[in-house]
Amino acid sequence: MQVKVLRLDHRRVRDARITTHVCLTARALGSSGVFLSGDHDKKLMENVQDVVKRWGGNFQVEYRKGWQNILDEWKKGGGEIVHLTMYGEPVQEVTPKIRASNKDKLVVVGGSRVPSKVYQEADWNVSVTTQPHSEVSSLAIFLHMLYEGKELELDFEDGDMKVIPSPHGKNVLIRDNGDMNREGNKDKENNENKNSQ
Repeated sequence: MQVKVLRLDHRRVRDARITTHVCLTARALGSSGVFLSGDHDKKLMENVQDVVKRWGGNFQVEYRKGWQNILDEWKKGGGEIVHLTMYGEPVQEVTPKIRASNKDKLVVVGGSRVPSKVYQEADWNVSVTTQPHSEVSSLAIFLHMLYEGKELELDFEDGDMKVIPSPHGKNVLIRDNGDMNREGNKDKENNENKNSQ
């Protein structure tokens, strides 16, 4: 099952930070790409692709001026549309049914105002609580429930950087001339140096 995200109505000046976070969340939690509609934001797209280059994976960001064509193409290709909104069915109740269909999913997250046509064309209108919050948190919770936590174990290949989990400090592998070398735990080294003085 392939999952992509459609970010509706991106506004270059007002939404750069939140749309970047939508892209990063989608990538980190298992989506294969994001469609951006609204303003064409070349810098934002380059920034996200730079993250992909440094941290790995095959995530893609694609700009499309009109969102309607994306919905039409997705449905013609046999996929389903999942719209995240305050007004849909509770995520905890409906996600098992969405997962069971095993069709490719286009997850739609809103912009300034979501047209009623999106609600009508969605196969699933899904509510992550019925309270106001962020499209980033809605996307994260939905993907986590859709993948049943397996997205937390993803391995992103071909990146230039990789974090080695550590209870203290920062351990990072850095690709240098094709080889991954340990950058080291700078926080731990600094603490050890202080303690030895």
